[in-house]
Amino acid sequence: MKVSFVGAANERNKKPQLTAETVMVMPYTQPDLARRAATLLASRSGVKDGVLLAIEDTDHEGFIAVVNRAFEATESTYFGYVAQDAFPGRQWLALAVEALRQRGKHLFAFNDGKWMGALAGFGLATRAWAADNYDGALFYPGYQRHYADCELTVLALAEQAFGYNANSVLVEVDWEKDKKGVNTADRNLYLDRAQTGFGGRVIAPELIRMFS
Repeated sequence: MKVSFVGAANERNKKPQLTAETVMVMPYTQPDLARRAATLLASRSGVKDGVLLAIEDTDHEGFIAVVNRAFEATESTYFGYVAQDAFPGRQWLALAVEALRQRGKHLFAFNDGKWMGALAGFGLATRAWAADNYDGALFYPGYQRHYADCELTVLALAEQAFGYNANSVLVEVDWEKDKKGVNTADRNLYLDRAQTGFGGRVIAPELIRMFS
């Protein structure tokens, strides 16, 4: 797997034009942390035809906006997202790609040591499926930092298109994680969208309530 670092996310005239079977995007704000993570992510990925695209969010646009921009600027069969503080297990990406090659699977949740396969906090999607959800964006664009992964997870679960393999490990190493809250605006947006079944696509009450 190759690693490509690009400049500030708001430099629209310098969009990365990348083509690979698998593209993972990693928005970052701490260059030293990002480079260390990227090196290990690439060496342990287990894939050859893949690119880890690291994009510096110098204007603090937010994780969702940066990932969506990268999704629109790249071409691949599979597209995923990860953070600068991720720590991978061996073959983390190869196992995810293998899972998505199963018929009907379109969103894969990595084993993050927290959600036990219930949420694609770090995830990998088939591009063809993801591009149809939000008019060419990976995540619903209204979110900034949180809950976009929750909504994407619920959509996949509603279609029985969700995949998981506990051996595909991608853990967020944030020592203060359990003390942090979530973005209130993102939570309120999620609750509002849940009331409509996320545009009428989700009917099952247990899925609508899943992250509420």
